[in-house]
Formats: sequence, structure tokens, C-alpha cells
Amino acid sequence: KEPSEKGIGNDGTEISRNGEKKRIMTKKELFEELYVAYHKLPKNKRKAVIVRKMRPYFDTAEETEYYVDANMNRKRRNLICRRIRMTRKVNLQTFNYFVTFTYADEKHTEESFKRVLKICLRNFSNRRKWKYIGVWERSPQKQRLHFHGIFYIPEGTMPGQMIDVNDYNFKSRRRRITHQNTYFNERFGRCDFESVVRVPMMYDRAVGYILKYIEKTGERLVYSRGTPMYLLTDVEEKDVLTRMGEENRKLLLVDNFECWDGDKYLGRVNEGGKELAKKGN
Repeated sequence: KEPSEKGIGNDGTEISRNGEKKRIMTKKELFEELYVAYHKLPKNKRKAVIVRKMRPYFDTAEETEYYVDANMNRKRRNLICRRIRMTRKVNLQTFNYFVTFTYADEKHTEESFKRVLKICLRNFSNRRKWKYIGVWERSPQKQRLHFHGIFYIPEGTMPGQMIDVNDYNFKSRRRRITHQNTYFNERFGRCDFESVVRVPMMYDRAVGYILKYIEKTGERLVYSRGTPMYLLTDVEEKDVLTRMGEENRKLLLVDNFECWDGDKYLGRVNEGGKELAKKGN
């Protein structure tokens, strides 16, 4: 609706003649805000709350429910696409750390923490060939922002010094040894590095943790530049189990298929072939 005698404040609010402030936003922006605000509710309850909150902005209840249904379906499709994209990227990489970054109030605000950490990780990716896939998360009680990610850090490229810190875990109520890095502690506040190489189950748990979080909130993933999603290789007919899809253009392959670059044999996919084969997005 278009109220009369209005002005626009610097913060994007609408100011009426009597000085009353009203927010200006699109229906989609309102939906996105409500979707995040009620992400902890079960699916049906979340939908009911969003419909109720958005009802004043539609002519009928049917229009409101149709709009909310369409946008919730859009969120589900986007989530499926993000899951597929992440799974494909993870399967083509070799990660060696699960890392958590937390900021200290004396060093950063929430906004500067996000901005500076993204620049820092981007520089390590460009200059030292780091690879990472991560997500921003808020702690359940204090709602403090963290960054969790799985990293590939090539040998000899870690800055600062790795130190062991005797720490207390409030969640498990036990003391434990955490592995931290002086470079990131000095710049941000605290970091925790866990190897996903020496503990085989840790790798699956780290990937599953990030997937679970984006399913709860729809949070966008953060990728290092150049993290490929597809393996580009030739395969032999003997490794094809069946053909499927439109015009049989998709191939279902055996688990450990052979990788070829034309006439050049690169090895089986899980035995070195994946590292030698070309990759792309």
C-alpha cells in the first residue's frame, strides 16, 4: 500500500507525517525473514506461523497459502541443489582438517569478523592453494557467530604455530586437549583444528555436520575459489553398469572405475586416478 505524506529514512524505513516509522520490504523479503526466524519449528508448524504472519498482506487466505507453499517448495529445491553441489565437490577433494573460527569481542564485531575472515581465507586459497567448504553458524544459547569448515591445507603452508591447549568443553562438561593456531588466535580470538585424516570417522562426521546445518537453516555454503564439482575423464565400456536418463546419456559406473585421458591411463578413481584426472564445474 502507498501511504500518503511519507519519507524514507537512511535505514530504509518509511516515515509518515506524524513521525511513525514503518519498514519497507517485499513479500519475498518478509518470507525469507520469517523462514529463518522460525527454522527450529517442525515443517508444518513453521508453515502455519509464516502463513499467519503474512496473511495481512494478501487479499485472501488461499492466496497467502499458495504464496507460502510456492516459496517453501523453492527453498526445498534450493536445498537439494546445495546438497548435491556440496556432495560432488567434497567427493573430488582431499580434506585434512575440520576447523572452527570464533571471534573475540576485543578484536572484532560480528560484521568485521565475517569480512576479515573471508578475506583471510581467500588470500590463503589464492596464495597457498588452500581449499575449504564451510558454513556460518550461531551457538544455540548465546547465538554467537562461528565459522565451521572442512579444509585442505597443503603441507608447509600453515601460518603461525600449532599449539595444544588444555580446554574445558561446556557441552560435554569435560576437559580436553584442543589444537589451536597462534596466527588465527591473534587475529580473530580462537580457532580449533581437528584432523580428519588420522580419525577416519571424523571426515564423515565433519561433512555430515555441515550438511545438517544447511538443512536446518538454509544457510549458504562458503567455497574456496576453484573448488571443482565434476571429474572430467574417459571411461571404458567394461566399467559401465547401465545407461539411464534422456537418450541414455547418463552412465552408472562401477565403484572403482578406471580413469583415462584419451589413450593415457590415469589409474582407478580411488587409487590415484581422481587426483590425476581433469576437473571442472
